[in-house]
Amino acid sequence: HVQLVESGGGSVQAGGSLRLSCAASGYTRTFNCMGWFRQAPGKEREGVARIYTGGGRTDYADSVKGRFTISQDNAKNTVALQMNSLKPEDTAMYYCAAGSATDCGSNMITWARERRGYWGQGTQVTVS
Repeated sequence: HVQLVESGGGSVQAGGSLRLSCAASGYTRTFNCMGWFRQAPGKEREGVARIYTGGGRTDYADSVKGRFTISQDNAKNTVALQMNSLKPEDTAMYYCAAGSATDCGSNMITWARERRGYWGQGTQVTVS
């Protein structure tokens, strides 16, 4: 049994920063990748960033590239998302996910829609 717990959400003024963290607990295992997703009211869940174990290759949504940075500690199966220069449109519930080779080999749109792998309950980010 694996659980993912997000933390670090909150309210911030536009231009500010937040750092989200995700911790995996339960049976020890190595995931192929871990990612961050978000969903705003009335919108589909979208992929924000993804990081792969081993080499640490990363993927970012164009909307956050240059502003957000994803990082990981593979030994602890944790992942963080540093969010800078936040905009009101970044307001959403942010979810952490851990994926298999299949999940990580798919684009993030597919992963978000199918919601495969392990997912946390989310942490709210509000930018005003």
